Amino acid sequence: MSYLFDTNEGARYLMMGNDAIVRGALEANVNVASAYPGTPSSEIIENLSKASQKRNIYVEWSVNEKVALEVSFAASIAGLRSICAMKQNGVNVASDFLLHVALSGTRGGAVLLHCDDPGALSSINEGESRHFARMIELPLLEPGDFQEAKEMTKWAFELSEELRSIVIMRSVTRLSHASGNVILGKLGAPEGKAQFKYEAVPGDADSGPVITMPVPPHHALLQEKLKKAVAIFEKSPFNTYTGPAKPELLIITCSACNLYSREAVHLLNAQDRVGILKIGTTWPLPPKLIARHLAMTEKVLFVEEVLPFLEENVKVIAAETAAEVGIKQFYGKNDGAMPTINEMNPDIVVDVIKKILGIEYIAMDEGYANRAKGHLIARAPVRDLTFCPGCPHRASFWNLHNALAMDNRRGFVCGDIGCYTLGFLPCGFSTMKTSHSMGSGIGIASGFGKLTQFGMDQPILAVCGDSTFFHAAIPALVNAIHNKSDVIFVLLDNSGTAMTGFQPHPGTPLDARGGALPTIDPAEVCRSLGATVEYADPFDTEETQKKLLALMREKGARVLIMKQMCALSPEKKGKKRFEVKVDQQICRGDTCGCSRLCTRIFRCPGLVWDNKRQAAVIDEVICAGCGVCAEICPSGAIKKTEAGR
Repeated sequence: MSYLFDTNEGARYLMMGNDAIVRGALEANVNVASAYPGTPSSEIIENLSKASQKRNIYVEWSVNEKVALEVSFAASIAGLRSICAMKQNGVNVASDFLLHVALSGTRGGAVLLHCDDPGALSSINEGESRHFARMIELPLLEPGDFQEAKEMTKWAFELSEELRSIVIMRSVTRLSHASGNVILGKLGAPEGKAQFKYEAVPGDADSGPVITMPVPPHHALLQEKLKKAVAIFEKSPFNTYTGPAKPELLIITCSACNLYSREAVHLLNAQDRVGILKIGTTWPLPPKLIARHLAMTEKVLFVEEVLPFLEENVKVIAAETAAEVGIKQFYGKNDGAMPTINEMNPDIVVDVIKKILGIEYIAMDEGYANRAKGHLIARAPVRDLTFCPGCPHRASFWNLHNALAMDNRRGFVCGDIGCYTLGFLPCGFSTMKTSHSMGSGIGIASGFGKLTQFGMDQPILAVCGDSTFFHAAIPALVNAIHNKSDVIFVLLDNSGTAMTGFQPHPGTPLDARGGALPTIDPAEVCRSLGATVEYADPFDTEETQKKLLALMREKGARVLIMKQMCALSPEKKGKKRFEVKVDQQICRGDTCGCSRLCTRIFRCPGLVWDNKRQAAVIDEVICAGCGVCAEICPSGAIKKTEAGR
């Protein structure tokens, strides 16, 4: 990442979008950065944490997105520049405080950078976060390429200070995680001394207390800031037009869809017929700029991800300026020309443009495409979603499934978001029966646990990871304990935020830079709330299942911490506890009575079925050496010995 600190202005590098954002923040002399990890945003804070080792920057992995925004806001009202990063789901978490930030205003430049995930490539949903900007009345920026990702980030701080408002900037997965050429700007030294001034009367933007009380009328002031933003956006260099003076078709686009639109027009060789208006200042829209370009044509196509945010806001301007710009034929998501789900791509844009303009274009012969597709599908191996080899979650769900089966009262598990979400799939033995937002497993379970008065007698269990515990589960656990809900809370502690890259959390001893921090013990938190707490090693299947069965016979809120480090964690990766072998003389495969339990049901990727030998074998390359398969083999054919002996 040496290019992040290169002082050679004008140097050109191939950068991932998130890296370009980081470079832009460094060129803006950012002082403070905070976040909660979430793909596709995680690399922003990861790289700013590396930068903090060379520059005077404070970087923090916060307990959740709301707190991250509060940390960032504190820096702003102390006169420093700050950035807060999160994925689309995190904006929901932070939105409560964001409503207040909008009204109270900021001092030092403050940027909320959220990375949406069209197509839900690494998310449970493809939630559209741009609507928060309109709902909360904050300016929204969207870079259209990698160079703009850097330049716009830097400008966002300047805009924030000019408006005295937090500025929202949106990226998407294909911009954050793809790469493109970026020319570096000047890299200065971080400036600023932190001082929170509060001596003046309330309402003084520079030196008064920072509150959201409606005295003076903060809402009116907020709307004045938006009017000022409109005037600035009318002249913004991030709104660009390319194409003929009178295009047959005008594409209005933003974000990564700008790249798809440009490629589509190029593929169709339609540069003389199609114009592209790329909007970087998505909210509030500059009405004069929009009207001027609407007047150029009779046909308008909107290309954006995911919902018709830009489309509907442009149509408002079109309606208000109809006498000036005339009646238009609009194509987009509302008329079905464009999909309202999943990612956009050049092929989709090509298909729509050629229909509108009557262009003959065949990317690939349909017969060849079908034959190639069928051939590839036939040769592709089946790859189900599954836990990694040696994943403690597989063992945890094995234990949960078996204990519930032995209890035989139709008990079930509520869960939420993390690697363990796979617990509802066959790799988790279909054990988890609900999955929603972070922390909702124990929240829903606490509700189920109060339904005994209506005849519910099923054991209720909830699972969440250690990072999720600190992020969102504690309030729900407090609720369950306080209301005497009959629920078992199972904390799947794998010692880090495993799903997004092992970022630290309050239960780990490190900060974002790798420095030492005191740890918060989840067990002590639970005990302090009044819950009984027990530990179990999920790899010790017999003992863990005994503890689960015992807990199911008790009442009230109970906590079981299944603690075992993730097999891919930096501390454990490549280190095997056991050497595992299959005794071919004992393994009888289909004829032993277990019906290939190990490879058909347990299905660890490190344990495979050998058709030639008609027996299970260990894939020594990927086996993590957890030894659980030796415990579940009913015939004792799988043997484990301490590694190194």
